[in-house]
Amino acid sequence: MGFAAKTTYGLLALMELAGVEASGERLQVAEIAARQGIPERYLEQMMASLRRAGLLRSSRGPRGGYQLARPAASIDLAEVLECLEGEAALGSAGEEASGSPERQVLQELAQSLRQQRLERLQHTSLAQLLEQRDALQQAQAMYFI
Repeated sequence: MGFAAKTTYGLLALMELAGVEASGERLQVAEIAARQGIPERYLEQMMASLRRAGLLRSSRGPRGGYQLARPAASIDLAEVLECLEGEAALGSAGEEASGSPERQVLQELAQSLRQQRLERLQHTSLAQLLEQRDALQQAQAMYFI
């Protein structure tokens, strides 16, 4: 139950923006695409979706670009998934257990897993992803010294 490529790319872009949030810097699509190896045209479409959903702000001009519309700590991953993949991607709607007892057991397990995933996504913020990234970078830097 990983992420679709679209969501992975969107989360990578949001992490880039969260990384410069404190400085108030804006990042352009081309810069994010180059840093993360994301096709630029594809990223432009995702950024537009994220902007329409109120997760990003954009400004035009030579110093234009994108920034987070809210603090990274207030953006949860469930919100990002819903924006990029639609509500069905969250899998919150369960199906009625039917069929043989074996099928019912499997359907209940699948529903439980969907619910656990949704709760985890709702309780994981963009800021938490950034903290994990920073801890990983620090651990790797210590290893090479």
